Amino acid sequence: MAGENEDGSRIDALERRLRDVEDQLAIYRLLAAYGPAVDSRTEAATAGLWTETGRYDYGGAPLVGAQAIGDLVNIQPHVGYVERGCAHVIGMPFVAVEGDRATATGYSRVYLHDGDGWKVERTSANRWELERTQSGWKVANRVNRLLDGSPDGRELLSRAFVQSNGEETDVVS
Repeated sequence: MAGENEDGSRIDALERRLRDVEDQLAIYRLLAAYGPAVDSRTEAATAGLWTETGRYDYGGAPLVGAQAIGDLVNIQPHVGYVERGCAHVIGMPFVAVEGDRATATGYSRVYLHDGDGWKVERTSANRWELERTQSGWKVANRVNRLLDGSPDGRELLSRAFVQSNGEETDVVS
């Protein structure tokens, strides 16, 4: 009987590890979809990344609701960027999953076509707060702050290393 119990524990542990890997992969895929969605001006794909009540705080008045966030692809300066040639690039984030909630913290850059090349138009720190929904992981809140030397971007990045219980995260495990 002891062997059965050990096998059951091993299988439970493997299932937990597999779910952790699947969660990480799903979150990476979700965030990787952001750039192609906004740069192709695909409103439905952009809105589909967020929960219905999701928020996007980019430093101005936050956009609230998936539809409002999806509509961002139809406003200036975004339309002008796309017409000139642009790329919204999300760097590989640091992801922390806690049950049905997760955070992803990292960088984003917007490249803008300029003459014979491209320039970095903006570089930002990002904190994505995600929720597991019936249709998979969705963004509940995104905060984006320019990395312009002000403390806002650095503070946002430092939050990656604090768990919901206030303790520091072990970045290795």
